[in-house]
Amino acid sequence: MADWIEIATLDECPPGTSIERVIDGQMVALANVHGHLHAIDGLCPHQGGPLGTGVLCGAILTCPWHGWQFDVSSGRHQLSATVRQAVHEVEVRGSAVFVRLARERGTAV
Repeated sequence: MADWIEIATLDECPPGTSIERVIDGQMVALANVHGHLHAIDGLCPHQGGPLGTGVLCGAILTCPWHGWQFDVSSGRHQLSATVRQAVHEVEVRGSAVFVRLARERGTAV
């Protein structure tokens, strides 16, 4: 697997939105917080909901299935410090968005 993988263009994820992409079989949620892009593990640890299709409010992404909320900059769940999504590195080159997948997966209790 290449280190950096192109997953989107800037136009596909404007500020205040999130999208989902699959990279090497792994779901990734890409969120644009006021022009800063963040990528986290895109499967909600609760029941596998698609985080990238949820609602983004500031840096908080809400799972559309059951309302679990995560800070996209840190991967932290908003109510439980023991639940965390893996955070992936993001790099923008021109109008292309690249992600380098984290080695570890998120954690849940």
